[in-house]
Amino acid sequence: MQSQHIVSAYDEELQFLARKIAAIGGHAERMVDQAVSALVNADTALAVKVVEADAFLDEAEREIDDRAIIIIAKRQPVAADLREIIGAIRISADLERVGDLGKNVAKRVVAVSQSRQPVSLFRGLEALAELALTQLKEVLDVYASRSVERIEFVRDRDNEIDAMYTSLFRELLTYMMEDPRNITPCTHLLFCAKNIERIGDHATNIAETIYYVVTGNQMPPERPKQDKSHHVTLGETK
Repeated sequence: MQSQHIVSAYDEELQFLARKIAAIGGHAERMVDQAVSALVNADTALAVKVVEADAFLDEAEREIDDRAIIIIAKRQPVAADLREIIGAIRISADLERVGDLGKNVAKRVVAVSQSRQPVSLFRGLEALAELALTQLKEVLDVYASRSVERIEFVRDRDNEIDAMYTSLFRELLTYMMEDPRNITPCTHLLFCAKNIERIGDHATNIAETIYYVVTGNQMPPERPKQDKSHHVTLGETK
């Protein structure tokens, strides 16, 4: 947060945006964690709870947008203050999308639970989710502390997520080739894995936004933004 303003209400308005970002960030984390738990344990009741929880994020994002517009119109911010407000809008959009991805996983719980798959596949999904959620937690900590020196490390972690997703993609294809009965549930698991992998991309987007908010500069666009699953062929899975 920037230095205090002469009008204390202005500081309170900016602090509201920061508190709201922290709240929706924690909510998005819980949604993803619960969605993966529901998937692994075939817990349809928990899956329904996750889907219903998405309404909070939708409303919170709209509230941040509305508040930001009012602040801009009333205070006419410039420089760091303007970046702070625009950053809040962008970060809330990424967090809302993380919640959507968690909801998408939860929606597939019923279909996957109808035919249980090997435990190793669920362990792979759990490991992928743990890595993605760790990255999201780290970037939210950076937002709270404004420790921009940690941002590059957070952004680089996305490569680990992509590599793990590609490995899981290959494993799922193998099961589908071995038994046609696995095609439907494994297809649902592929979508779940992709949703989790995308969470890492949104966390990286947030890291880049924070860097811009704090420094006023854009991070170099050097990090790869895609996984390697498009290189996987049927021959490689054997």
